[in-house]
Amino acid sequence: MTKLHKVELFPSTIEQVLRRRGGKLHAYDTIDPAKTALIVIDMQNVWLQEGMNGYSPYCAGAAPATNKLCKAMRAAGSKVYWVRAIYGDDAPKTWSAYMEYLSPEDVSRMIDGLTDGRPGAEIWDGMDVQPEDEIVIKNRFSAFIRGSSDLEDRLHAAGIDTLVMTGVATDVCVESTTRDAHMLNFRTMVVSDATATRSDEAHNASLSAMFNHFADIFTSDEIIDLLPQEKLAAAN
Repeated sequence: MTKLHKVELFPSTIEQVLRRRGGKLHAYDTIDPAKTALIVIDMQNVWLQEGMNGYSPYCAGAAPATNKLCKAMRAAGSKVYWVRAIYGDDAPKTWSAYMEYLSPEDVSRMIDGLTDGRPGAEIWDGMDVQPEDEIVIKNRFSAFIRGSSDLEDRLHAAGIDTLVMTGVATDVCVESTTRDAHMLNFRTMVVSDATATRSDEAHNASLSAMFNHFADIFTSDEIIDLLPQEKLAAAN
């Protein structure tokens, strides 16, 4: 069974955004596909496959909207980047500050689920991964923090300046990556029905925090409406 979040951005955040944007709800009203990438964060078995130790019905529920966006954005001429969290056996040493937050049992489950080559670390087979897409490995919550991945270099090499953010978990890896992307001067958009976490409360708190300072928040249908419709029509 999968679940969809009930998205409710905080009224105080919406009021603040409208004030700061001169009455506009959204900062961005167009998408240039050639300069835009769809970033899919951590849609891996450990969170999406029933029976895995991190499975969440909300995370699985974000898959259809994510796949819909993959198809539309490819058709419009954008690239899709699949980001995988891989922590490995060295994480307790190289990321000891985080590991100290966890019980030994949780550390063991995390390493077991997210070591490369183990079933939990693979992208869930229900995701629409295509040969032309790119796969990125990160070793921290944010894909952009120093040493985590080569995503920033790949995006700059491809002439990308705008990111459409999807994946899991909203308040952990999606938010961490989005905040850092914005600090690196990428235009950032987060998709409310193509992201997910453990609860509606956590999801909405994270979306509201990002909306206030770090990203525009859209639904998947709203993102598709911003794409050049003639390209979508030609692809169908």
